Amino acid sequence: MKHQNGRAKLNRTPDHRRAMLRNQVMTLIEYGHLVTTKTRAQEVRRFAEKLVTLAREGNTFNARRRAKALLPYKEEVLVKLFTEIAPRYTQRPGGYTRIIPLGKRISDTATIAKLEWV
Repeated sequence: MKHQNGRAKLNRTPDHRRAMLRNQVMTLIEYGHLVTTKTRAQEVRRFAEKLVTLAREGNTFNARRRAKALLPYKEEVLVKLFTEIAPRYTQRPGGYTRIIPLGKRISDTATIAKLEWV
């Protein structure tokens, strides 16, 4: 039974899953949108919205340190998160992203979706 199990495993080991989600969130922040499967988009949405909520506190040392612990690879992504993305959502209580379904992938009929900022 999957009672109260809120995370999708995505058929990956925990380290691989964490790295994949980090990379996809960095792509979302860098380019503003992300095209992936629906299940992955839902997991990336959870991670991205937590980062935006963290960045909304302001460009404080502690917020930057906590965000860098979650996205340690690219400093320019953190700069964009704190200077461009988070200030847009200071008055919004949540729901910073939207998922747009794009249909099925031809090769394996996986449901494809586009994740973008609201």
